[in-house]
Amino acid sequence: MFSNNLIAATSNGLWQRDISEIVSVKEDKELPSGYVLYQNFPNPFNPTTKIKYSISDVGASLMKPLRLTVYDILGNEVAILVNGQKPAGEYEVEFSGETLPSGIYFYQLRAGDFTDTKSFVLIK
Repeated sequence: MFSNNLIAATSNGLWQRDISEIVSVKEDKELPSGYVLYQNFPNPFNPTTKIKYSISDVGASLMKPLRLTVYDILGNEVAILVNGQKPAGEYEVEFSGETLPSGIYFYQLRAGDFTDTKSFVLIK
């Protein structure tokens, strides 16, 4: 025999409700519909910052090579943070400028035909 109760464990103990009391279920975040490169945080930074990006749901057979690269003000490649394929979702990587001099740097996300570049400032 099945129960009409929904039971879940929480940090405050057990939670129990009758199924008829549940009005809706909150879904997880929707997968992004395109590629997005967000502004890093914090900016300016010393010595580390976080870079967040989103990848669209393109299907496993259609996944494009993904590359997140950091450049100095002269366009020289300083670091490759991501190089490969990833499933759809939101990601965050940490960049350390510990060995770099203060200055303006750029980070660029390339995925298929998508390219976006943003700047950030390292202050020591």
